[in-house]
Amino acid sequence: MPFDLRPNPHPRTAEERAAILADPGFGVHFTDHMAVATWTSTDGWQDSGVVPYGPFTLDPATAVLHYAQEIFEGLKAYRHADGSVWLFRPDQNSARLNRSARRMALPELSEEDFLASIDALVTADEAWVPSGLSGTGEPTQNAEQSLYLRPFMFASEAFLGVRAARRVTYCCIASPAGPYFASGVHPVRIWVSTTYNRSGPGGTGAAKTGGNYASSLVAQAEAAQKGFDQVMFTDAVEQRWVEELGGMNVYLVTTDGELVTPELSGTILEGVTRDSILTLAREFGLTPVERQISLEELLAGVDSGFVSEVFACGTAAVITPIGLLADDAGEHKVSAGVTGEVTAAIRKNLLDVQYGRAEDTHGWMRRIL
Repeated sequence: MPFDLRPNPHPRTAEERAAILADPGFGVHFTDHMAVATWTSTDGWQDSGVVPYGPFTLDPATAVLHYAQEIFEGLKAYRHADGSVWLFRPDQNSARLNRSARRMALPELSEEDFLASIDALVTADEAWVPSGLSGTGEPTQNAEQSLYLRPFMFASEAFLGVRAARRVTYCCIASPAGPYFASGVHPVRIWVSTTYNRSGPGGTGAAKTGGNYASSLVAQAEAAQKGFDQVMFTDAVEQRWVEELGGMNVYLVTTDGELVTPELSGTILEGVTRDSILTLAREFGLTPVERQISLEELLAGVDSGFVSEVFACGTAAVITPIGLLADDAGEHKVSAGVTGEVTAAIRKNLLDVQYGRAEDTHGWMRRIL
């Protein structure tokens, strides 16, 4: 599909944009344009373009408002020291979008069209891609800034009937983003929930769909009330096996050199950062392992010191060290409550590749501009 530009007649001024980029926060400001396309069951994909950013007009009977038939992705555009702009493994986001689409009875979007929509949007709004670099190419206090990209798809047909929609809207919006943790990366405190579940067997846990996140919010609120930063979920059947956080995959490092993460079971989201870390493990002298991890094993390993580090990973925060795990039985401090060496090293390596400070030996980066 062609994503031709229809320029915004009222873009932000250079002064307005500069003020936002000086302190963008995360997910609160948006660029001047968005990429859009429409699918119908009779004509397929059509009406594609890059148009002025603005609201959708939705009928009160629009299917997504009633049956939550929607999916989304998240990735970033990175400015390198030479001014070029790059994406990190966007082909994997495309593949996951289509896996999610199949699970949610939505139409697939080809990788070619997915990438075309992002390329066209970032090209139109290149001025919104932060640098986070000094004149010499060194990271500044604004390091880890990027342009966060949110492709999404939703049922836009107006009807009240329980079936797959025959009209679907695709859109990609962009938001300049500062570091996910504005005060710096610090170990977070995690509440382990055995009351609520993120997803069950045969459910939508492996799809990146809003309902999975909505179902985690009450548990997140419970964790916050108890003084914790995030919540970790166990499986829905036995309440025994570690799955993931509300929006991040989980890893643990053992003293015998293993880097362990819960295996994909259909209830866990297949994260792009998760997969990248598995690939990088051996470069850090670690053996990557995907298997079931019981909550009992995790907490006992933390208490004994055999589990030396625990961290979470995802696109927004990259890698987040976990300093404390707690449940109704008590608290379990990880790595003396500080960021572990392995966690810090893998995080730095990923960021260095994404920002062009280290060689991309795996061919993960894709240049846009």
